[in-house]
Amino acid sequence: MRKTVGLLTGLAVSFGIATATHAGPRLDQIMEEQVIRVGTPGDYRPFAIKTEDGDYEGHDIDVITAMADVLNLTIEYVPTSWPDLLDDLQADKFDVAVGGITRNATRLGQVDMLPGYAPFGKVALARKSEVDKYKSLEDLNQPEVHVIKNPGGTNEQFVLEHLTDAKVSTHEHNAEIPGLIAEGKGDIMITETFEALHYANEDDRLAALFIDDPLTPQDELGFLLPTDDADFTRVMRFAWDLMDTRGDLDQAKNNWLK
Repeated sequence: MRKTVGLLTGLAVSFGIATATHAGPRLDQIMEEQVIRVGTPGDYRPFAIKTEDGDYEGHDIDVITAMADVLNLTIEYVPTSWPDLLDDLQADKFDVAVGGITRNATRLGQVDMLPGYAPFGKVALARKSEVDKYKSLEDLNQPEVHVIKNPGGTNEQFVLEHLTDAKVSTHEHNAEIPGLIAEGKGDIMITETFEALHYANEDDRLAALFIDDPLTPQDELGFLLPTDDADFTRVMRFAWDLMDTRGDLDQAKNNWLK
């Protein structure tokens, strides 16, 4: 028999909750079903990408898997999208969201987030043959520069705010945009440090720009949590801190964030 109920009940007691029945409703349901629902767009390398066989891989997948293991839970992945991410979480379609999600005041005003990781800035992905054309934000913000954006996230916000003179188009599938840039169907993709480095390392037609001097101040990523159950949030923070203490966070970083 799995040890989920016993372990989580022990965690609940350590937080001052006498019995499982006195835990919050979300934690109660997870304890009963022994399943944690993880939402992810699954299109953001190297944090979470849906593979051809339908599985998921990446930094965030390794971390949430380790957290689920220590709590003796099974993961059920729930597809979502960047435009629907917050709405889906608040509609109780999943218990936690992962996949390279930027920590910011807008999101924290509506939901909770686990501690920040993977500090980054906004950068650009371009064809290697054209890197000399783009030395500043002003160079990107030109009518002849075709910027391809993915809808619903902070990269889209940056494009709409700062690249108002550029030619901008939207592509629904974030993971396909680097290939479009490499093939000359667009010129620039605005993204974060680690995604740009990943694609530049994977495709010798591409280059990551502004890595040493990002277009924005430093931000961090974080896992999204709902705000409807403080007991669940405390257990998830416990699991995160345990991953940090045991070295799982460092291992995931070494495996994926190079």
